[in-house]
Amino acid sequence: MTFKIIVAGKASHAYAQKGIEEYLKRLKRYGKFEIYYVKAGESIAVSKRLQKVAENSLIVALDERGEDFSSYEFAGLLQGWTDDPSVKSVSFLIGAADGHTEELRKKSTKVLRLSKMTMMHELALVVFLEQLYRGCTINKGEPYHR
Repeated sequence: MTFKIIVAGKASHAYAQKGIEEYLKRLKRYGKFEIYYVKAGESIAVSKRLQKVAENSLIVALDERGEDFSSYEFAGLLQGWTDDPSVKSVSFLIGAADGHTEELRKKSTKVLRLSKMTMMHELALVVFLEQLYRGCTINKGEPYHR
């Protein structure tokens, strides 16, 4: 199983870069997690670029209009996809400033949100990587999530 995190625009702030590195390092022991960056820009073009990288994957769009999941519920989603032999790859899409198009949201298996609040993509990436890590530790019964 491969988990792809596909992001519009690279992280430019040092704090975000450090957070990304830290959580990718932690996630290595739980599977294959890869980050892909696509060029940021206008919503339609970005959504097309994100979908192209996510081809042949189960697609999960991170979007402020998505569903709310607790950490335990999210861990359950991760476990379900991991246990499903038909799922070879899951792609999590983080859009640019204008968010995802309606078309991309409709093509996604799930649309989830990290918060009702809007946040810049690089902060959303760090928050999401932490939640991926938290979900993995929950599924392994480890004490990170209390």
